[in-house]
This record gives sequence, structure tokens and C-alpha cells, in this order.
Amino acid sequence: MAIKLNFFVASLILLTNYFTEVYSVVEFTNIQCESLDKDFALFEYCFLKSENRTYKYVSVKVKLLKIPVSKVKVRLGLYKRLNGYKPFLYNLSFDACRFLNSPNPNPVALYFFQHDIVLDKMPYDNINNKITKILPFPEGKYMIEMHWIAYDIDRAITKFFWTLT
Repeated sequence: MAIKLNFFVASLILLTNYFTEVYSVVEFTNIQCESLDKDFALFEYCFLKSENRTYKYVSVKVKLLKIPVSKVKVRLGLYKRLNGYKPFLYNLSFDACRFLNSPNPNPVALYFFQHDIVLDKMPYDNINNKITKILPFPEGKYMIEMHWIAYDIDRAITKFFWTLT
């Protein structure tokens, strides 16, 4: 009788662990880029391309017309679609130049605002792990909106649309 009870408890623990694991998937649906100051920066291209059902990538090219850029801030907001996109959880601003000039700078990051910015075929596979396992979010449609502010003037807006299922 004790063996059956121990087996029942062990199997119950294993089954509850199996059924409580939830696997979510992040899927980007669209990207929009808009230059607010055409004399400062122009988007040559900005698109999301799907190679197949599992592989998508983002490509963006920004031509900076007044380089080098030495004072940049980024205002980032997370929005959830609830009868239109409403602010959700995060709305923060940070100084991109101070971030890039950290004590251990990345050599690539030092030249980030001195040349045209090109992200060519950037996959987003690792975001699934970070958003679904490290930062649990409820299911739904989301948008990340980034305002790029140079010299205290709003220069560009990028919007990333994604769903969590």
C-alpha cells in the first residue's frame, strides 16, 4: 500500500511539473520606421522579411546626414493592443551616448553614430527565450515604440509589432 501511495505521489509531482510548463512563442508581425527630420536622417529601407514559417529577419538602413552624432537619447515604450495600442508596463528613456561610452565599450558600438546605421538580416530567435522564459508576459499583441532624440530634437520613430501566443 505504501509503495502505491509513493508511486502515486511521485507521478502526481511529475505530471504537475509537465503540465505547468507553458511554451510561448514571440512572432514579429511588422516594423515601421519614420524619419521626422529629413535633413538629419533618412530610412533607405526598413522591413521584416519571412524566409519560411520559422525564420524571419529585420533589415534597416538609416542614412545619417549630419555625422558624427554626439548626443542621442532613446525613449522606449511598450504598448499592448487593447482597443488600440495602450501603454503597458514599460516607458523609459536613456542616454545612448553614455550607454555606448561605458567602462568596457564594444569597439563596434563606438562607431555606431559616426556612420550610416545598417542592420542587415538580423534574426530575432533569441528573443523568444528572453521574453517567454525570463520575462513572463501575458498573451496578446504588442508594440515597442522607440523615439530617437538627437540634440534634444525628436528625429525618428521606429515601431516593432509582435504577438505573444
